[in-house]
Amino acid sequence: MTLAWIAVAAGVVLVWALASWLFLNRRPRGGDPELVRIVELEDATTLDPATEAVRSVQKADLLIEESALREIWTPAHLERLARTYWRFLTRVTLGLIRVRYTEGERSVVLIAPPMRLLTFQAPEYEMDASHGLVRWRIARGLLVSRRGRGGSGYLQITVRRSPGETAGHARLHVEVEVANFYPSISSRLSRRVYNATQSRIHVVVTYGFLRSLARLDLAESRVGRLAA
Repeated sequence: MTLAWIAVAAGVVLVWALASWLFLNRRPRGGDPELVRIVELEDATTLDPATEAVRSVQKADLLIEESALREIWTPAHLERLARTYWRFLTRVTLGLIRVRYTEGERSVVLIAPPMRLLTFQAPEYEMDASHGLVRWRIARGLLVSRRGRGGSGYLQITVRRSPGETAGHARLHVEVEVANFYPSISSRLSRRVYNATQSRIHVVVTYGFLRSLARLDLAESRVGRLAA
């Protein structure tokens, strides 16, 4: 089986797992209220005609109590937000997609380590009073063509805080961005196949992740690099 067909098969598995997860996690009536209100949710996926690199950005604005945001606006919680993204990916795929950690890399694998869909360099962090960022540079993997390997492309989560429209509340802007990405499906099969599988699945899963932030359930970091 070629790498491109492996990538397509991974996409089919993701679709099945996503449908199962959505069914199993339907919100029951009378459930716990959300701690945060999502007021905007947007997607922008584009192709650079000169380089054929993909840029995909999903973003949301969340309204949150200022005191709650102040409590979690720390480097340690930024690291936990990064871990929450990977935890959501594992949960949404019912454990079929997992993240393997080493000192210098993070690998997204399908079931077992030999099936490394994407391998990233260790995350980079930035944070100040109003802005936070975590970036994973793309090293290699079944889902990325040779042209996109070596760290030129990246996955990035950005958060920005600003005053809310009402007293005691703040607005938290969250973006998940994939930039300078060269998908192997597109180069080995076609752009249409990529758009119908991997690209669409990424958008749906990322939307799910952004919606999940409404409960402020941040996972504990596996590494704890910024815990101090």
